[in-house]
Amino acid sequence: MAATPDRRAIILEQAADLFAAKGIVATTVREIADSVGILSGSLYHHFKSKDEMVIAIVTSYVDDLKIRYEEIMAAGVDPRTQLAELIRGSLAVIEAHPHATEIYQNSGAYLASLEGYDHIKGTASAIQKTWIEVLEAGAESGDFRSDIPPRVLYRLLRDALWLSVRWFKPTDEYSMKRFADDFVSTFLIGLVPR
Repeated sequence: MAATPDRRAIILEQAADLFAAKGIVATTVREIADSVGILSGSLYHHFKSKDEMVIAIVTSYVDDLKIRYEEIMAAGVDPRTQLAELIRGSLAVIEAHPHATEIYQNSGAYLASLEGYDHIKGTASAIQKTWIEVLEAGAESGDFRSDIPPRVLYRLLRDALWLSVRWFKPTDEYSMKRFADDFVSTFLIGLVPR
């Protein structure tokens, strides 16, 4: 019996919320089923296992990042604009997948043990490659500093972006768009007033 797209999406949404809040290991299939309003056994009509849910949640997240990055790179703009758009695009995907972002950040070792992780790992490598290419091109063009290795800059940016899901919560007064603009200006212009 195949899951309807809506039921499957609801299950994944509730599972992601629980995995992010409690951790994957601490979350039970019964809790996921209860949060959706179905019996535990019925959950297995939709997914083979809890791990299959984890893979589906994280795969959707990294695939969305990769698609967003491919669109940015296809625009053929300069490295400075590409970097700004990678930051804005990353934050937009984080906003769309906040729980998946937390799961990905908090559960790397667990994810690596799962069947289906090869796709996530390959996509993560492509994502990293995109950032490195932009940073290298920017150093070569003079848009970015060349005295800091691109891999170091990438890790600084990556951790600042993806770990922001742990503390940044948009409000009406300080939206995700404003946060993205401030993030871009801090990294591209700096902290020192002009």
